Amino acid sequence: MTDVIIKTNFGSIKFGLLPELAPETTRSFLKLAKSGFYNGTLFHRVIPGFMIQGGDPNTKSPDKNVWGQGGPGYNLKAEFSSRSHL
Repeated sequence: MTDVIIKTNFGSIKFGLLPELAPETTRSFLKLAKSGFYNGTLFHRVIPGFMIQGGDPNTKSPDKNVWGQGGPGYNLKAEFSSRSHL
């Protein structure tokens, strides 16, 4: 497992990546994080007690209609696993 810490204005969030189950997704996330891709982005979707969604560069725009539609300019193949989330 690869541990990651996201620093926010409200504190830090620690989570683990599983490169043995999702190598391309892990590689892409780490590359984007190291390049600063996520810096200044917002969590644009929050469902209390369930999940948060963020990392969209469009959240840097004041036009909320484009939030949740941005990305790095490429798509990844899905890496499914029978392992449940932690």
